[in-house]
Amino acid sequence: MFVTLDGYAVEGGFDGPRQPATCFTPTVALGRHDGPGEGAGLWRDYEEVLELVPGLGVDGVRLSLEWARIEPRRGVIDDAAVDRYVRAVSFARGLGLEVVVVLVDQAWPSWLGLEAWLLPWVEPCVVEHARTMATIFGDVIDEMVIFADRRALVTGGYLDATVPPWRRGAHADAVAADRQLHSIVNALRDDALVGTMMVDTLNSVTIGLSVGEIARTRANDQIDRVFVRSLVAGAGPTGSPTGLAVRHATHWAIEADEELLAVLR
Repeated sequence: MFVTLDGYAVEGGFDGPRQPATCFTPTVALGRHDGPGEGAGLWRDYEEVLELVPGLGVDGVRLSLEWARIEPRRGVIDDAAVDRYVRAVSFARGLGLEVVVVLVDQAWPSWLGLEAWLLPWVEPCVVEHARTMATIFGDVIDEMVIFADRRALVTGGYLDATVPPWRRGAHADAVAADRQLHSIVNALRDDALVGTMMVDTLNSVTIGLSVGEIARTRANDQIDRVFVRSLVAGAGPTGSPTGLAVRHATHWAIEADEELLAVLR
C-alpha cells in the first residue's frame, strides 16, 4: 500500500503570474475553475509531511515530479526544482520508505499543448524526459510511473470533458490518444535505461471509498500495489476531496478514522 501526493495540487505555485504553466492554464485564466494557488505548501513542507508516512504503516509514497516545474520551457531545465525534488525523495528514502515517482499525473507543461496526446512530436518529448528523469533520479527512487492514469487522460479528456483538453464524445480522437499513450509506454518499457524501473499504477483507490472497498482492493491477490489518493488533499482542479494529513497553524498531523488507518496498515 502506497499513499500518493499530486504535486500540482499540493505544492503550490502553478498557473499564476511568473509561475510554471500547465495544461490547466487556459481554463484557470478563464475562471472556469480555481488554480491550485498555494496548494498545501508542500514545496516548502515536503519533509514535514513525509515524516508522518512511516507511522501509517504503509510501504511507501508515490509522488509526482511535476514536469511543468522541472522544464517550464521546452529544453530549459530548472536545476533548483530538480534539486528540491531530489532532496524530498532522498528524505523519504532515508525514512525507510519505498518511493515511486510519476512523470505525468493530471497536469503537463503548457508548451506540450492541450492536445498533447494527439500530437506526434510529443511522443519523443516524453521519451526524452523519462530518460532524463531516470538518469537524475535513478539512484534515489525505487520505481517510475510514466502516466499515473492513462484511462483518465483518455476518457476525461476526450469523452467526458472532465480534464484537458475538455472534449466530449470525441471517440475517434480518444482512440488515437489511447494509441499514442500506449505507444509511449511501450517504447519506454523497451528502453534499457527506463524500462527496468517502470511500473503501472492503475490500481488506485480514493480515501472517499468505503473501508470495505479499500480492504477488498488490497486483498485482491491479482494486484501487487494499491495507491491511496491522497496523503494531502491539496487544492485546485486536481486536488483530492480529503487527505490523511492536515496542516495546523504550527504543524502537520495525521487525521483519519482509525478504521481506515487499520485497513491501510
